[in-house]
Parts: sequence; structure tokens; C-alpha cells
Amino acid sequence: MTTDSDSALQASDFDELDAILDELAALGGDVPPWEYLDGALTALVCTRRPVPPAEWLPVLLGTGPLPTVPHPEGVHFPNTARYERFMALWARREAEVRQALGTEVGTLDDERAYHPEVVDLRGAVAAMPEAERPSGDEPLPSYAQAWAEGFFDVVEQWAEEWTPPRDKETARWIAEALETIGALTDDDRGVPTQNLHDEEAAPSVSDARLDQFYGAVWAVYELYRIWTALGPRAEPLRQAATPGRNDPCWCGSGKKFKKCHGA
Repeated sequence: MTTDSDSALQASDFDELDAILDELAALGGDVPPWEYLDGALTALVCTRRPVPPAEWLPVLLGTGPLPTVPHPEGVHFPNTARYERFMALWARREAEVRQALGTEVGTLDDERAYHPEVVDLRGAVAAMPEAERPSGDEPLPSYAQAWAEGFFDVVEQWAEEWTPPRDKETARWIAEALETIGALTDDDRGVPTQNLHDEEAAPSVSDARLDQFYGAVWAVYELYRIWTALGPRAEPLRQAATPGRNDPCWCGSGKKFKKCHGA
């Protein structure tokens, strides 16, 4: 029996996350959708160095240093309880993603496999009655596009942690995996064949897009495996400067180095 603190997020939990993000947006912030944040969370799980919330919260959500204090350059949770609830849901999703990526699976149909939280927005709109469809010139994102953008924003923001190692073969694997994921940041220009929101509605996703999506999921597995094996970047060792023979000794004796510890 799993508890709420370590169980996988359910549909109601994702609805709650959406509600919290809507609250933040209502306070005047430029808040991304959960799909974007799910991609960012996945990239953070794969990042070579663990990135604490104090680093990623301002970057991903624009929040200031404290959850309950208004900040002129960012947005804040309305109260501490909502902040703590968001962080609890984030931690559960992070644990879920980490466990999935650390599990050997042979197919993405395996219930233990990693599944990005993505939505077919174009399909959802296509399933709506025409009179209820949102009007506007702004095109809807393609399937998994926001997820991939969130992933790549983390890679760019913490570029030092994503610098390829010197080993050429490993560097090539990383570059190929990122290129596979990066393909999803482009628009789906294929002929739509499926609607992933409503099978009876007009097609909204191409077969080529689904192939890109599945390839990107396997690429995430590859990146997680590589960076977990390499571990955090080691800080270069710096040798302390050695005093000259006629300099005062570092021990504070008042003697010259050559007459003291340099003897």
C-alpha cells in the first residue's frame, strides 16, 4: 500500500497542479503550463548535478526567494500551504520519473516505463463543438512540443552541467539524444492521422510525430543512464601557493620559510 507522499500522481493531482498554476498566473506571473514543467522536471532529473528548488523555482516559475512574500520581479504562491502542496506534488512526480528511468524496460507499453505528461491540445480543440472552439490567431502547440521546450530550457539554463565529457563516443550519444528530443520543439508538419484526445474527432497528430515522441522518450532513458553513470562534475583541485624561500613562513612563526617549515 503506497501513501500519498510516495504514490504516482493521479489525474486529480495533475488537475490540482493546473489549478495552482492558474492561481500563480492570476497573480500576474508568466506561468508555463504543467506540460512544460513536466519536461523541465524530467531534464532536472537527468541533469548531472542535483539542482535544488532555490535554483530552479526562479527560472521555471519566476518566483522570488520566499513563497509568501510579494516580489516585484516575480510571482509568489498565495500562501505557504499552496507552496508546500505544489512542492509535495512536484516531489512525488520527480520520484515517479526517477524510478521509471531507473527501471529496465523493453517497451514503452510497460506500466513501469516513463510516460511524459503531455496533452493533445489540438485534438482537444478539434473535439469541441465549432461554436465553442477558442478564437485567435495564436496556433496551438503540437503534441509534446511544450514538454520538449521545458526540457531544453533546463539544458540551456544549466549548460555547464550538460557539457559533454571528453570521451567522443559518450559525447556523440548525448548529442544524438538531445537532437532526438529537440525534434519535438518543432511544429508537427506531417499529415494528421490520429486524435489522441478523442478517437472520434478530427485527426490532430501525425504518425511521424508519434515516432518522434517515442524516440524522445528512449532518448531520455539514454541521457539519464549516461549522466547517472558519470555523476556530478568534479571540481578541479587547486594547489595552494607555496611561499618563496625568503617569504615569511605560513605558520606565523616570524621566521623565513626556508628556516622554518621549508627547511
